[in-house]
Amino acid sequence: MTRISRRRFILTASATALTATALHACNSGVSAPTPSPAASSTASPAVNVAAADTPEVTGVKLGFIALTDSAPLIIAKQKGYFAKHGMPDVEVSKQANWGATRDNLVLGSQGNGIDGAHILSPMPYLMTLGKITKQPVPMTILARLNTNGQAISVSNTYKELKIGTDASPLKIAFAKQKSSGKDLKCAVTFPGGTHDLWMRYWLAANGIDPNTDVSTIVVPPPQMVANMKVNTMEAFCVGEPWNAQLVNQQLGYTAITTGELWKDHPEKALAMRSDWVEKNPKAAKALVMAVMEAQMWCDRPENKAEMCEILSSREWLKVPTADILGRAQGKIDYGNGKVVENSPLLMKFWADFASYPFQSHDAWFLTENIRWGNLPADTDLKQVIAKVNREDIWREAAKALNVAAADIPASTSRGVETFFDGVKFDPENPAAYLSSLKIKKA
Repeated sequence: MTRISRRRFILTASATALTATALHACNSGVSAPTPSPAASSTASPAVNVAAADTPEVTGVKLGFIALTDSAPLIIAKQKGYFAKHGMPDVEVSKQANWGATRDNLVLGSQGNGIDGAHILSPMPYLMTLGKITKQPVPMTILARLNTNGQAISVSNTYKELKIGTDASPLKIAFAKQKSSGKDLKCAVTFPGGTHDLWMRYWLAANGIDPNTDVSTIVVPPPQMVANMKVNTMEAFCVGEPWNAQLVNQQLGYTAITTGELWKDHPEKALAMRSDWVEKNPKAAKALVMAVMEAQMWCDRPENKAEMCEILSSREWLKVPTADILGRAQGKIDYGNGKVVENSPLLMKFWADFASYPFQSHDAWFLTENIRWGNLPADTDLKQVIAKVNREDIWREAAKALNVAAADIPASTSRGVETFFDGVKFDPENPAAYLSSLKIKKA
């Protein structure tokens, strides 16, 4: 064995052992050993890729929005997980808003855009079906990036109403203000996206029609707090850290975290252009493996402070660490006197199958978009989900990482889901769910 090949063998073996130890620790609920300073730096670890699994490319352009749930992509870059799996040249590029993310995905990297992104889970479907693009742009969901971690925040104008899951006082207040000619605005981040659906579900469950009783407006996540400051909206739905920042600046309060609306709900996804995945299947698998390891790292309690410190930098979210850390650790200060410690509804990246892209969850996203008229009622849910959701690649990546069987879902469905108002969604019978809803457009 030559000196070079022997050195490569030692480095590769070391990387394999480190990965196995970390996976065992994460899956068993035991904290992984603290890496040495060199191992925890941004320098790339030794590449641990068998010749047959070498990615077709060493890099790809990925987009992200300044939100805490972009952490898996940022950590995969900062901690060298992309490099570890044979892709040292991955770029993680900040996008101005979800519309810009969509437009850059349409362009692709060859058109000076991006090939994939941290994205609202319904968007790959709306792009594939051509509902938010000039023509269909086939997209592939490779993994879910997180569950929970969003919230609906309300202006201090309504602070004395103590709005929560029960928003009936808000319905009365809105009705009075509307009768006097006020245009009531509730901000979301993208039409048909997750925040739009959470806001609409919460309003409708409380008897407020989001199509007639209020105006839903689109505001980019980083601009939510600034817009609330100048009183341009009554409420907004967005991911962290913007709800926490609103509270920290005493400009409003959190009415409800989305985990209270639907426990452990799916949120963002890692999605790629389908043509890129078809051309680079090994690279797609490598990306998922890197993101999975980053998700495991992000979920370990001992890493939360470092994760938030990384995210807070100018390159990434550009916010004070204090705006990110509390809720990332499960401490939720609602800004109205209510403080929850160790919330089980904190943002999850890996725990409780947070990374796995359940097809049943995509069925809900599509059904809700039918509910509000964004998709036709005759949309073939199973057909489009089979086309977009590549949970098979996730499973291949999990197997390659030796993920414990207990951490791999046995089914593509999580089964019947129950919302805060008692409504149930059976992914095998979306029509029954739709018919049970009183307020809808479809």
